[in-house]
Amino acid sequence: MSTVYDYPTDLTDDQWELLHPLLPERTWRPGGPGRPPCDMRRMLNGILYLNKTGCQWRLVPNEFGHWSTIYSYFKRWRRDSVWAHVMEALRQGERRYLGRQPEPSAGSIDSQSIKMATQSEDIGFDGHKKIKGRKRHILVDTLGLIIAVVVTSADTDDRLGLVELLSQYFADGVKRLRKIWVDGAYSAEWLEEWVRGLKHTHKIDLEATTNQEGKGFQVIPWRWAVERTFAWLLNDRRHSRDYERLTANSAAMIQISMIRLLLNRWA
Repeated sequence: MSTVYDYPTDLTDDQWELLHPLLPERTWRPGGPGRPPCDMRRMLNGILYLNKTGCQWRLVPNEFGHWSTIYSYFKRWRRDSVWAHVMEALRQGERRYLGRQPEPSAGSIDSQSIKMATQSEDIGFDGHKKIKGRKRHILVDTLGLIIAVVVTSADTDDRLGLVELLSQYFADGVKRLRKIWVDGAYSAEWLEEWVRGLKHTHKIDLEATTNQEGKGFQVIPWRWAVERTFAWLLNDRRHSRDYERLTANSAAMIQISMIRLLLNRWA
């Protein structure tokens, strides 16, 4: 019999069956070893609810448990890179299902400046977009699935964001990535030389794709995938502004959104 769930953001039985093996074993209890174990599925439902609705941690409904316990799970799993590993596993599974290699050979990089909702760390002013806040840098495959994400202050140069993305992505060894589509903001001879000098990888070609016919909206070949991914993220109200005190928490919330999107596809 299927589990009865109260909120549209709750995990279904099929989604939980898919997600549960990817989570760490229950070796830690918020509040100490003497506290009773928590229902991990309820904790996850609370995090998904907050991510979708954009509410404050203290306003998460009591049905999910105490807000501080839910936040403890979110923070611990962010520190242990659980969100990143689960997102990667689901992304690779989706690619295999579609008959592709687990790791892509091509992708796109872009950034998005976003306003802050509160006073936090790492805030800057993007003079081009006229936005004070933070900047989201993402690397996606040709399907628009996030490979790596970095959040910085809004005054961070896009090219430095690319360096952080690729450093993160190649940190654990050799990858198949050979080609990356970017826009004109990433054009720099030093950046191309840095990419060519990356260790643990094959030669990567940076190709700038820009609007060739002047101003106005156009579907840019290949780079439309990363623009669509930003649109996906904005379906979750947590991303309408940056609500997080730490940029690492902002990146984790983006990973959670991609996890939910992939779970909806799989289950």
